[in-house]
Amino acid sequence: MACASSCRPLFLSSPFPSSSSPSSCSLTTPFLFSLSPINPSSKPIITTLTANSGSFPVLSVGGGCDGGNNNNNDDGPFGSDSWRWNDDSSSSSSHSYPFLLFLSSLLACSSHSQLSSALARTNGETEEDDVVWEVRGSKWTKLIPDFSDDAFVVSNGISNLTKLLSLSTLWGQCRDLVMRLLLPEGFPDSVTSDYLDYSLWRGVQGVASQVSGVLATQALLYAVGLGKGAIPTAAAINWVLKDGIGYLSKIMLSKYGRHFDVNPKGWRLFADLLENAAFGLEILTPSFPHLFVLIGAIAGAGRSAATLIQAATRSCFYAGFAAQRNFAEVIAKGEAQGMISKSIGIGLGIALANCIGSSTSFALASFGVVTWIHMYCNLKSYQSIQLRTLNPYRASLVFSEYLLSGQAPSIKEVNAEEPLFPAIPFLNLLSANIERSVVLSSEAKQAASEIELRLQLGSKLSDIVSNKEDVLALFNLYKDEGYILTEQEGKFCVVLKESCSPQDMLKSLFQVNYLYWLERNAGIESRGASNDCRQGGRLQISLEYVQREFNHVKIDSESVGWVTDGLIARPLPNRIRPIYATV
Repeated sequence: MACASSCRPLFLSSPFPSSSSPSSCSLTTPFLFSLSPINPSSKPIITTLTANSGSFPVLSVGGGCDGGNNNNNDDGPFGSDSWRWNDDSSSSSSHSYPFLLFLSSLLACSSHSQLSSALARTNGETEEDDVVWEVRGSKWTKLIPDFSDDAFVVSNGISNLTKLLSLSTLWGQCRDLVMRLLLPEGFPDSVTSDYLDYSLWRGVQGVASQVSGVLATQALLYAVGLGKGAIPTAAAINWVLKDGIGYLSKIMLSKYGRHFDVNPKGWRLFADLLENAAFGLEILTPSFPHLFVLIGAIAGAGRSAATLIQAATRSCFYAGFAAQRNFAEVIAKGEAQGMISKSIGIGLGIALANCIGSSTSFALASFGVVTWIHMYCNLKSYQSIQLRTLNPYRASLVFSEYLLSGQAPSIKEVNAEEPLFPAIPFLNLLSANIERSVVLSSEAKQAASEIELRLQLGSKLSDIVSNKEDVLALFNLYKDEGYILTEQEGKFCVVLKESCSPQDMLKSLFQVNYLYWLERNAGIESRGASNDCRQGGRLQISLEYVQREFNHVKIDSESVGWVTDGLIARPLPNRIRPIYATV
């Protein structure tokens, strides 16, 4: 086998690593069956090669490797490349060729059997060393080498019809289809860890919401007189008036859009309460048909406002879920999930409406049960959300914990402590059953609550200073900053310059937190703006610390997942443009 170029391999497999061979040709294949054109004078040659675990025969028919070619032209009608077994030897020798060919075939079959056995023996090794996983989104497919085709194939790619039609296989295919349709590609790595809990709870509440909607719509139709032979035109006019007046609320509420960014969870829960109240009013309309337009308009206004708030806050949630900047895909999958919930809810609502009929009392009782389910699922879905942006409360809790312990708290711990309605404390009883964090200190929690109440972003300069000396001292101290901070009547007043950015507002809140702890732990209180701006004054000390440590707290916060590109807040619209005289 010194001349490998004259052979044409028909089968080549190599499940073993290559090893050196004492033969002149270094062969790494345990089984090679090759044929070359047979010359009349050539003899069959059987050679055994050794590889790793055993000896495997190599069958070569022909004489191209030993120099025994016949160059005469007397080779019969097929020429020198004929497969005719004939030579110039004796007849007894020529009769031995069929026997040798038969023996060679048996050896080839035997070697094939040995190869199969070797492959079976090394299957466990192949499982570990030669397995390749193909990843497509969340689906992992196991591939193994197929040596006959020199390629990798699916490990269970050869399946019979019974296996393909088995229950488990069908269930797996259906599950994969649902995941492709309803979950972002690459789930769960392409979204944040709180996405699945939120989606599951939102799915249940969507069903409940649609059931309430069907009951409310049926009640409206009864109230408008659809079942009593009412004139269609009059009913249509009343319906249009109801919706038209309700749409005005959406226009008026749009001016408060910035509020939704600061506290999206609380506003979203308020929108759900408003939507359920609107459904309740609509269910009551059959009892007061003469007030159909008034009640319908109030209910429509509530539903329109709820729709606006839900749409605005949904964007905040989806932006947080998009772990791989796949914002559009997360929204698309969310809409698909919503459509499924609505379809199920409409079906259940129609069935329930048929059972209830025109009975207002039964409708209200059913509505009460469905509303409880709706609000509970909403509350659980919002509690599962882990917002990564910093509003005044979350930022104050992060900064206070950093000042006390030297470490930024995790996203989950801070979100578990944030109240749903910071401005209305008694409503926070709704979230009293939240699992409270035992890692965050009680001092940091109290500080965050107090700072949020005392903070005033966008204060008017004329309201916090009363003389020229204070103005000059503040301007000189904060000449390199985008804000001016001082304390007035117990309030932390932040005057924003015209060039102030969300990053500057976040920096000002860090200084507010440091001022709070200077006041609480060191007992350093305000002595007037001009005195506080002097060397050793509380404003000068706090600003110097902030300028030195702000980047450190940002880096620590980012390391645990917080987005620190700015403060999400709702400042007052006041701005100043200080002009400094050049010397």
